[in-house]
Amino acid sequence: MARGASGEPSPNVTSISGEQEQALATVVPVDRDKPNGPRSRKGAATRARLLEAAKAVFEEDGFLEARISDIAERAGLSHGSFYHYFDSKEQIFREVAMALSDLLHAPLSTIIFDPASIASPQDRIHAGNRRFLESYRQEARIIGVIEQVSRYDALLNTIRFEHQQRDRDRISNSIAQLQQRGRVDPTLNPTVAASALGAMVTRFAEMWLVQGLFDTDFEEGVEQLTRLFLNALGLRHKPAGLEGGSSGRTLGPPPGAPPGRSWGGGRCLCGWGRPIPPPPVGR
Repeated sequence: MARGASGEPSPNVTSISGEQEQALATVVPVDRDKPNGPRSRKGAATRARLLEAAKAVFEEDGFLEARISDIAERAGLSHGSFYHYFDSKEQIFREVAMALSDLLHAPLSTIIFDPASIASPQDRIHAGNRRFLESYRQEARIIGVIEQVSRYDALLNTIRFEHQQRDRDRISNSIAQLQQRGRVDPTLNPTVAASALGAMVTRFAEMWLVQGLFDTDFEEGVEQLTRLFLNALGLRHKPAGLEGGSSGRTLGPPPGAPPGRSWGGGRCLCGWGRPIPPPPVGR
């Protein structure tokens, strides 16, 4: 059996204030339908226990073989109690899938679009990719099941796509802002670029960490994915025309950077997130 980056058998990306101009807005979680069942603290805890039990059962048995009685038993509840919180196996599976989607896309809010960060966009993209891949590796078993079900469950596939559209829109808007400031390839279509880069990241993770179709050191995987992402954007450390006689495209580490990965620190003024007013004339 092919092995993933963990060595175990593979389972069946702001502005800065001053010279660092402005911060980013954080992601607001996508709203979903309110849960069934009581709204009391005890009821919420029981519902969470069912979701945890369902995740474990789906990991072990897959979706088709998983039974509601097994989920209820693992949660320490009667079979009938399950229906006080969920209507069906399909509903609880979709909730598990959406919770995983929230986890995997959290780095957009907590790292890449973190309003308190002074790191460069290059460093944030690297850190965000790392966190995404770490979570993907940790949750590879349930992600494998979710990906399988999404291929034949049109409703789940649609829900996942719509759930992730907000993130694609934020990335697309950020690419457009960077283009306006001369830091990203101006020939890119921001909407297409955001979708293509997102697909590259998620499919790369699935092929590597779920399907085990290839193997590489974890650090190497993070570095290579990030380099591809940055090169695709043509992300510059300075606006076009201000890079000291270079071609205007600094991809990955700038020339003369010391060994290791130090891609601009807090010096980059790229405009991730909220629109930034232009600097005063003559600045």
